[in-house]
Amino acid sequence: MTRHDVVIAGGGPTGLMLAGELALAGIDVVIVERRAMQNVIGSRASGLHARTLEILDQRGIVDRFVSQGKKHPAVYFHMPLDISDLPSRHNYTLGLWQSDSERLLAAWVDGLGVPVHHGCEVTGFAQDDGGVDIELSDGRSLRADYLVGCDGGRSLVRKTAGIEFPGWEATASWLIAEAETTEEPQWGFRKDAVGTHAIGKGDGGSARFVLKESQLRSDSEPSLRDISEALIGVYGTDYGVHSPIWISRFTDMARQAAAYRDRRVLLAGDAAHVHPPMGGQGLNIGVQDAVNLGWKLAQVIKKISPDSLLDTYHAERHPIAARVLRITMAQVALGRADERTKALLEFMSELLGMDEPRRRFAAMMSGLDIRYDFGEGHPLLGRRIPDLDLITADGPLRIFSLLHAARPVLLNLGEACAFDIAAWTHRVHLIDARYTGAWELPVLGAVAAPAAVLIRPDGYVAWVGDGAGQGLADALAAWFGAPATT
Repeated sequence: MTRHDVVIAGGGPTGLMLAGELALAGIDVVIVERRAMQNVIGSRASGLHARTLEILDQRGIVDRFVSQGKKHPAVYFHMPLDISDLPSRHNYTLGLWQSDSERLLAAWVDGLGVPVHHGCEVTGFAQDDGGVDIELSDGRSLRADYLVGCDGGRSLVRKTAGIEFPGWEATASWLIAEAETTEEPQWGFRKDAVGTHAIGKGDGGSARFVLKESQLRSDSEPSLRDISEALIGVYGTDYGVHSPIWISRFTDMARQAAAYRDRRVLLAGDAAHVHPPMGGQGLNIGVQDAVNLGWKLAQVIKKISPDSLLDTYHAERHPIAARVLRITMAQVALGRADERTKALLEFMSELLGMDEPRRRFAAMMSGLDIRYDFGEGHPLLGRRIPDLDLITADGPLRIFSLLHAARPVLLNLGEACAFDIAAWTHRVHLIDARYTGAWELPVLGAVAAPAAVLIRPDGYVAWVGDGAGQGLADALAAWFGAPATT
């Protein structure tokens, strides 16, 4: 039986990101992926939001993605919302298909030396106080300290762990497909009594369809005939649709795991939360789950931090996904075509046409407004650190460049050598720097400049100081383990 620190079930974006985070921390991690190759069939996530791009920037790999995507200065909630005035280097949505995002993440993970077992999947497991015994579909067995289920909405890991998955059943369904046509379709959006439909251009002259079905369907695999009939029902013709490249269906079902952890088994991404794709939230919060979990899991495995640190993963990420479920449910409701909903849409359009509501919703949809509850204090506490241009003894540098190795950073912006963190030297990077500009946060605007900040590996601020260091030792111990003794 082969032993690893961590086995990740599922090699999609969430599993790949988590594997990269663990590898950066020196953890022995392996991915088990049921697909024989790293390819994505069908239309899945098509964009990366601002906060996800910031995370990739924190790891020094964002340029790989930006170079292959298309920038759009907006996010979508009922209507396009401009985000170009939000304080971020990545105040845009990057149009990039999931197949490309996965390919780039897989190349990064491969460069970090993470093995991926393609063509097999986890079929069962049993956990005890010392670890998890894992059975694979090819007959092999693995032993790991921890198992992380990144295996999608039908997660076997979640089901086997007995974690409940409450939520809301589907009320509506949509057909999505890419196929050839003999006639040129009517490109763009169309609204009718059923809802909103769309036809866009695919690769190589094909067409991509998103068609709201007149009745909920989730009991069978969709076919080309279903696409043809739906097109005729909406457009009066099927445009000679033929030679489908892929066909799929999604619903507005929304569910969330009651717990993201059962002892040595954890959940991330779609295994922890499913919802309709409105607003493009799924891939993005899955990647952000992974970055929240990775450094914590690494510290527990290395015995730097107690096992209880993993409880903060659920405490921080569960409310984020719960909000996303509400966001997508609201957008489904706004997509209805009855007269009462139309009246509501008029008011929503007026509201979101104002700068203040527009900025709030844009920050919410892009993930830039996330705040973890670390208690009362400076507005920065619990929020993502802005990527400022610092002045240091070694020259100018960006804050995000300090996070490339996924290590915590104590950034001192006051008197040089003001803090003694000798007991955490090998865990926390201390840097003295200066910054003379204004500190600005999404939604909140300008905030008071801090004298020092403690930044977690995921880019969120764990402590803000005024130069005196009060509370710093407690924050260091809480997040990065008890002080080392000599």
